[in-house]
Amino acid sequence: MKNNVAVIILAAGMGTRMKSAKAKVLHEIQGRPMINYVVDTARQIAGDDVIVVIGNQAEKVRAVLSDAAGLIFAYQEHQLGTGHAVLCALPQIPVHCGHVIILYGDVPLIQPETISGLLKDHLNTRRDVSLLAVEMENPCGYGRILLDDNSQVSAIIEEADATAVQKQIKLINTGIYCIAKPFLLEALPKVRADNAQGELYLTDIMAIGYQENKNMGVVVGSNYQQILGVNNWQDLMTVEKAMKTHCRIIS
Repeated sequence: MKNNVAVIILAAGMGTRMKSAKAKVLHEIQGRPMINYVVDTARQIAGDDVIVVIGNQAEKVRAVLSDAAGLIFAYQEHQLGTGHAVLCALPQIPVHCGHVIILYGDVPLIQPETISGLLKDHLNTRRDVSLLAVEMENPCGYGRILLDDNSQVSAIIEEADATAVQKQIKLINTGIYCIAKPFLLEALPKVRADNAQGELYLTDIMAIGYQENKNMGVVVGSNYQQILGVNNWQDLMTVEKAMKTHCRIIS
């Protein structure tokens, strides 16, 4: 697998809700910058084919990751959404990689076994896109997955754009994808910023794929804690508590 898949880690965001001068992904959990945990997971999946998208405090983030030899860096000058971040990384994807996994520098609890399972399911079913989903009793803040009558993913609606009915959906998008590179290269330039935030959403490739009858599917994870993101200090404490509880120590 390591010879055929690249991992893109999105780590360019400002993290304004942390109310800190430090870049969000550099805040520490159990004494380590949170992005290091994500890089460790990515390296177990893709070896040296790991691309980190940096932007805010780019050089500081690069310096923190300097011990992880072989990392590839892409620069996102302006933070214009997840779709834009992946666009910035496209030129850095190694030629030999046929599939791309998307991870996030502020989601440090994600485990290699979960990503490996997503990848295996993606390859076995020969999908164009596979996304990791979980069910949450309180899905507030997360994008909702819309399924058609045949249980195919028709779209993902972000919280800010969801109707009252759509906000009742409990199946949420984790933002973690495994995407066949040809489809990613084809679909991403078609994404438009016609949403409440004026950003390029990576999630929009699902609606594009649905319209083009691509093979897309959902892998439902069993542990929602793995996809908890850090947006503020309360989130940071929640994630650190979860890591301590599960004795997850990475040397």
